[in-house]
Amino acid sequence: MNRTYELMFIVRPDMADEDLEKLISTLESTVTSAAGAIKSIDRMGKRRLAYVVRKFREGIYILMTIEGAGTVVHELERRLRVTEPVIKFLTVRIDEEQKRLDKIKKLRDARKKVSAQPAAAVEEAPATPPATGETPAAAVPAATV
Repeated sequence: MNRTYELMFIVRPDMADEDLEKLISTLESTVTSAAGAIKSIDRMGKRRLAYVVRKFREGIYILMTIEGAGTVVHELERRLRVTEPVIKFLTVRIDEEQKRLDKIKKLRDARKKVSAQPAAAVEEAPATPPATGETPAAAVPAATV
């Protein structure tokens, strides 16, 4: 069963751009060879770490959105574990969260449509003119004493 995962990993800040591209392309080929698909790759750039990791205070952040089975993630994590320039990584399954967010969005849209319909009906209703022979109450002069 295909599921959607986000894989965030941090590499050494002194890693060359060519080496980083080579690492990313290796991970891409790993995913595609394991019958998975990469939805997006976001290179977030160099950022300061929250705490020192392996004597590094900064790292280059990469976020990959992957679609595939659990075996794809298992293989990616195994490769990241043995890759020396990778400082940290974290994989999170996001397909259940996406379903929940889509459901909430549908409910909100439905509520907006329902609340917009009565307001539109009130705005469209014309004011009823008084019957013939009657004068409106505002047109009757007040009695003087």
